Amino acid sequence: MHDLRLIRDNPEAFDLGLARRGLSSMSGEILGLDARRRAALTALQEMQARRNEASKEIGKAKREGRDAQDLIAEVAALKENIQRTEEEEAGIGATLDSLLASLPNLPAADVPDGPDESGNVELRRVGEPTRSNAALEHFELGEKLGMMDFAAGAKLSGARFTVLRGKLARLERAIGQFMLDLHVDEHGYTEVMPPLMVRDEAAFGTGQLPKFAEDLFRTTTGHWLIPTAEVPLTNLVADRILDLEDLPLRMAALTPCFRSEAGAAGKDTRGMIRQHQFWKVEMVSVTGPDQSNAEHERMTQCAETVLKRLELPFRTIALCTGDMGFSATKTYDIEVWLPGQNAYREISSCSTCGDFQARRMKARCRPRGDKNTQFVHTLNGSGVAVGRCLIAVMENFQQPDGSIVVPEALRPYMGGLDRIAADA
Repeated sequence: MHDLRLIRDNPEAFDLGLARRGLSSMSGEILGLDARRRAALTALQEMQARRNEASKEIGKAKREGRDAQDLIAEVAALKENIQRTEEEEAGIGATLDSLLASLPNLPAADVPDGPDESGNVELRRVGEPTRSNAALEHFELGEKLGMMDFAAGAKLSGARFTVLRGKLARLERAIGQFMLDLHVDEHGYTEVMPPLMVRDEAAFGTGQLPKFAEDLFRTTTGHWLIPTAEVPLTNLVADRILDLEDLPLRMAALTPCFRSEAGAAGKDTRGMIRQHQFWKVEMVSVTGPDQSNAEHERMTQCAETVLKRLELPFRTIALCTGDMGFSATKTYDIEVWLPGQNAYREISSCSTCGDFQARRMKARCRPRGDKNTQFVHTLNGSGVAVGRCLIAVMENFQQPDGSIVVPEALRPYMGGLDRIAADA
């Protein structure tokens, strides 16, 4: 959500930020609604004051035996006008709030400009990509091993669902446990096991609602299945005032995630790249306003460490203005190398949202003992997507005979197993 005061003070800067997002100017419409609402509020205050004054005059007239009919008629008219103006103000306010809620966060000054992913900027590469025309994609490897069953997933649930069996199922579990342990034990995140269903307010707070309802799954009870643990973790501070000295808060969760993949028809239809249900380790930080930039760099490094420990080649890129998510003011994507596709594919996205989500959630902080509050800053990052990490391990550690070497970092989670083969 955007700060109306900032839009009033500098509408040109607001429109420039929207323009960098590829959107048209909105300050004129916003400020027009704002002026109408404030005018209605002023009129309400004046009418309420006059009603109170006239009511006193009625009482005085009656005590003095004078005719009060004109005053009584005036109070009755004021009551009708007050009710009408209250409804008008509420309607204008709802329209203004809806408009503000539909607009994305403004990009930070150092975010590269660009219309789409073609404007993204590569920052660094780690590891040497393996290039081989003989490299198989993960679904070919999984089916040959007899441990990745897309037909069974489709029979049970439809397209974009997969059944894993045996050692591949254990490998996916091992990857999630390894990543969560790393972030908790070494990176200082607090492990959280949040609900997998949330109310409208929580989905609104992090920016999924109302604009992206079609990307979510909704239950018959009206709850939303979480598309990422960012939603419940970030909302743990909703409607709260935190002590600035207690920040940053760092939380991590390993959860299933559910996405409808609206608009993804024809994209990654084979394999596990794009699923309706998948596991992910999510990192969320809540900071003071002056801490968020450093925390963003730290969070990205935490995600990169996962891939370094697993010896997976990757690159980190800064997303341009046309490729960032709705709530982000700045985003780094980490893309892992997939030899089977001979391409880098996204495996983590780390974003700082400034106070954008905090305004929607009414999450504030203040120095201990101080009365003045300010909105916190929120950050989220994949640490990392478990299914895509499984894909990367399979493709990067595949052997000519179709077996898969288990990375050393995962072997303690696999009971010491160092290779997955069809006869294992």
